[in-house]
Amino acid sequence: MTDHLPPARSFGSVADAYDRGRPTYPRDAVAWLTADQPLTVLELAAGTGKLTEQLVALGHDVHATEPDAAMLDVLQRRLPDVRASLTGAEDVPASDSSYDVVVVAQAFHWFDHERALPEIARVLKPGGHLAIVRNDRDERIPWVRKLGRIIGSAGHDVDTAKVLERSRHFRSAEEQAFKHWQNVDRESILDLVRSRSDVIAMDDEARAARLADVLALYDDYGRGMDGMQLPYVTRCFRATVVDRPEPDPLTIERSSGREDRVEDRDPADGPVPPPTDDDSGMLLIDFR
Repeated sequence: MTDHLPPARSFGSVADAYDRGRPTYPRDAVAWLTADQPLTVLELAAGTGKLTEQLVALGHDVHATEPDAAMLDVLQRRLPDVRASLTGAEDVPASDSSYDVVVVAQAFHWFDHERALPEIARVLKPGGHLAIVRNDRDERIPWVRKLGRIIGSAGHDVDTAKVLERSRHFRSAEEQAFKHWQNVDRESILDLVRSRSDVIAMDDEARAARLADVLALYDDYGRGMDGMQLPYVTRCFRATVVDRPEPDPLTIERSSGREDRVEDRDPADGPVPPPTDDDSGMLLIDFR
């Protein structure tokens, strides 16, 4: 059972089903998210490497991170040459201004945005951007709409554009949508459903009933061993990081290898001494 785990950390128990059942991402969408030239890319919540594989195929230098060890293990089996780290989005193992792009697929709604967005901004190079992508079933098609009614919603919808708009770390997001299809058969459509966080949390009886309903739908609409195509709309967002201001030299005192802000000085310490010949390169007085 995984009911003691937070939903965002429950996928490891079904990592193989997730890998078999979840769709990939269209190549043109991945190119739009990043660029048509090789870049340094940090991928957060990389899962089993569905997007990672596409990033590598485009020639990017990818560092994949994932907080679930079982999910990361599948990624590393698939892509053994990709640098990978077991970590979350709120504590990124990278130095400042390290990456051209930070990418998130199908996981942005799980993040603690107040902690993750400053971390993402910190590791981006000036002019770099955050790229977010998710696959949504195209429920304009009747049988897909029926599937959606059976599967339901996990209740984790997040207005990505609004989250970025409210953040002081990023400029307003550009948006683009792409269409693609996933080939599913009688087994892979069950894996798709098994890999959902709400289904993972169900007891055995409720899960079996849900899967039986999905199979009944497939048998009504599917083509047996030939399978069928499940349509998706891939929604992409791209937001440029806001440049971090340079430290104001008028507000910093350098002394004995230590930096102290002048406005933080205790008035009882007396006035700031003027520069001497030995420290003439340092402005110690804030005239504002």
